[in-house]
Amino acid sequence: MVGWVYDELVLVGDLVSQNGWRGVSALSREAQELSTLLRRGQLHSARPLPDNFRSPSSIRRKSYDILTADPNYRGSRTHGGRLDVVIAKAFRTDPAGMEAKAAAIKGLLEAGEFVPLDSGILDDEEAVEGGILEFLTRKRERDRGIRQRKLAQVKAAGGSIACEVCGFDFDRAYGERGSGYIEVHHRLPLHVTGLTTTRPSDLALLCANCHRMCHRGGWIEVEELTAIVRTRTSGR
Repeated sequence: MVGWVYDELVLVGDLVSQNGWRGVSALSREAQELSTLLRRGQLHSARPLPDNFRSPSSIRRKSYDILTADPNYRGSRTHGGRLDVVIAKAFRTDPAGMEAKAAAIKGLLEAGEFVPLDSGILDDEEAVEGGILEFLTRKRERDRGIRQRKLAQVKAAGGSIACEVCGFDFDRAYGERGSGYIEVHHRLPLHVTGLTTTRPSDLALLCANCHRMCHRGGWIEVEELTAIVRTRTSGR
């Protein structure tokens, strides 16, 4: 059996949400269309796929897994996975954001994009941020050397390679081992911008903790996280 990956679950969760938080019929146009799209196997490149892979019936079953994982559901629950709970919660807490993410994923798949097997994105089927959006973000950065240009821009302006939210400086904390290290974060995610040319100004420099907090529980802007940190630390 080929396990469901995050992007597939986002698309099924979108069907459930658009259907008024009801399960999706295998005979519905939406289930049929999603089945056709997922059966291309773009999110499982080079893997042998069974004949019944992502059939309309499997779409229906997974829609009920997500539906019954919803904390507001009061009936009998199916035996879905941990990610079903994550997807249900995400659509309940940020329906507009998740709808936009589903639209972006669908658009990329319809355009013929795929995730190669050796990308490292799909190794962990419970990796919440895995999938085609994450892969293409990394691909954009690698192909254009955008990270290096961002760092060079900061240095040229006399700035330090430190987290823009909390000020953590890897060089100061770890010496030579941390010199030049920082994570880059897109100020606007792919599900908002679509596939665009990334400029250094589109990126923020963040430590690992702040980077994770920008994504946890629904994406927020760097400035929003900065305000949270300042509020929490001002009273110390």
